[in-house]
Amino acid sequence: MNVNDPSQDQPSINTPEKRIDALIAHYALSHQNVTNEALHCVCVPLIMYSLVGLIHTLHPLAALAFLAASMVYYLRLSQRAAVLMLIWSSVLWMAIASLHSQQLLTYTTVFVLAWIGQFIGHKLEGKKPSFLEDLQYLWTGPLFVAQVLLRRLGWHW
Repeated sequence: MNVNDPSQDQPSINTPEKRIDALIAHYALSHQNVTNEALHCVCVPLIMYSLVGLIHTLHPLAALAFLAASMVYYLRLSQRAAVLMLIWSSVLWMAIASLHSQQLLTYTTVFVLAWIGQFIGHKLEGKKPSFLEDLQYLWTGPLFVAQVLLRRLGWHW
């Protein structure tokens, strides 16, 4: 071990906690504009809601399978991320399941408008969306939004 090498003092980037921090930090690079960040804090949860709702209109079990697969991703990334996203996914599921009817037009409209909001934010930012580099950033977006909202409440990730 080289005592003059500062990298020796830091955990590997491959550890789960470092990986989630690296993903969120990279995602944040294209979300520095205050308006873009605000749009994401509104639009990302709306996209999640409408996407799960759209899948639910196909079949409720398909929506549960999607959420379960997402939970596997989050659990592999971080236990904290998995707990946070399990709570959020449960809230989404209860909201969607409580509607008792297929809301295809509503979910589609919300989905399209929320994506328009996302792209407006990126136009203002002047940077392309992170998911165009790597699709895993579609799952990182909710974690970024959670981090922003928790930080505003004075909590640390």
